[in-house]
Amino acid sequence: VQLQASGGGLVQTGGSLRLSCTASGDTFRGYGVGWFRQAPGNEREFVAAVSRTGGGADYADSVKGRFTMSRDNAKNTVYLQMNSLKPEDTATYSCAASRTIIWSSRASSRMYAYWGQGTLVTVSS
Repeated sequence: VQLQASGGGLVQTGGSLRLSCTASGDTFRGYGVGWFRQAPGNEREFVAAVSRTGGGADYADSVKGRFTMSRDNAKNTVYLQMNSLKPEDTATYSCAASRTIIWSSRASSRMYAYWGQGTLVTVSS
């Protein structure tokens, strides 16, 4: 499966963006999907994940209550709605997928075999 992330951009503090991750080459159904981000000089960190069925979702503490992940299997797309953005959310965001995700390890990048290119989110203060 190939992943294409999009939707990044420049937004002011308090603004919103919606990132999309679209799959091709295979149906997205049956894949657990995660979002990770990496700011310059920082290590990649977990942001959010959704289970294969879409029935479960989890978020990093730093984004809980502000970010919402959803999936539309009919469109082969997963979304990350980001509200109340802060300057510290500035990073390159990447989506990743796994057919064999173990939910207890959803925050580990090693769980994901497929990665899309990143999309840059910049939040100005």
